Amino acid sequence: MSAELIELSNALVQATDHAAASVVAIHTEARGSSSGVIWREGVIVTAEHALRRDEEIQVTLPNGRVVDATLAGRDPSTDLAILKCADADGSSAGRGDAAAIKPGSITLVVGRTRASGPVAALGVVSLVVSERQTWTGSSLAPYIRLDVGLQPTAAGGAVVDTHGTVVGIASPRFARFGAIAIPAATVDRVAETLLKKGRIPRGYLGVALQPVRLPDQLRQSLQHKEETAAIILEVEADGPAHKAGIMIGDILVSLAGQPVSRPENVQSHLQAENIGKSLTAKIVRGGAVRDVSISVGDRANGAE
Repeated sequence: MSAELIELSNALVQATDHAAASVVAIHTEARGSSSGVIWREGVIVTAEHALRRDEEIQVTLPNGRVVDATLAGRDPSTDLAILKCADADGSSAGRGDAAAIKPGSITLVVGRTRASGPVAALGVVSLVVSERQTWTGSSLAPYIRLDVGLQPTAAGGAVVDTHGTVVGIASPRFARFGAIAIPAATVDRVAETLLKKGRIPRGYLGVALQPVRLPDQLRQSLQHKEETAAIILEVEADGPAHKAGIMIGDILVSLAGQPVSRPENVQSHLQAENIGKSLTAKIVRGGAVRDVSISVGDRANGAE
């Protein structure tokens, strides 16, 4: 083996060992485990989808001890869950700059298993977008997609850059192939809110939507550039849309002055800062166009 390959191999081992000092295994089912990262003293971050229950949670610390942890809160829209664990007082993760990551950068995903200890997967960054809206309505900035074989046990583990610092949390949820790195800035924001409030405030309208093709004549009269809008398939009783007079069969063309061509366009208006605000919705009902004012509700007090 050449000296360069030996040097690379040794560097990867060192980076794995360094990151593993802040990575835990999380046990919420009889078999198998997922991973988490000691984000700061007493606080562990993991992938929400991999946390199978809210109670009787145990973690294996980097020193091998198995201790209890409690759930501080979940945020499915970013696939993050926050655990409180008084025994998680070891090395917290050193943060890297996710904004400096470029396509082609080498990354490691470092996790931990219940019995075998640290696990590592080597890959490259396949895509970086400055910001992307996920199908759950959350914004990830930057959106970092990884070309890496992510084992279930490593979900929630640390994504490590070439400097050996953690740039995010590994999750397969928002990538059709491989995984993504939920950036450290997003983790910080979600962790702070969940530790304070136990939940992430999310707005909702109380409707089910589906894309629908608009006739060319209607598109031209509405000056709607997209070929589709969103038809209302369901209206929740006493929800914000119901109170605003929205009906099943209405076609939503725009919201807050922005065109709607698919349901994801609506999600971008339902961030916490818009809860309680009135948004103008332009709808088509029976061929007639009308404007309706909808007050964004708090999802904690209603359904989807």
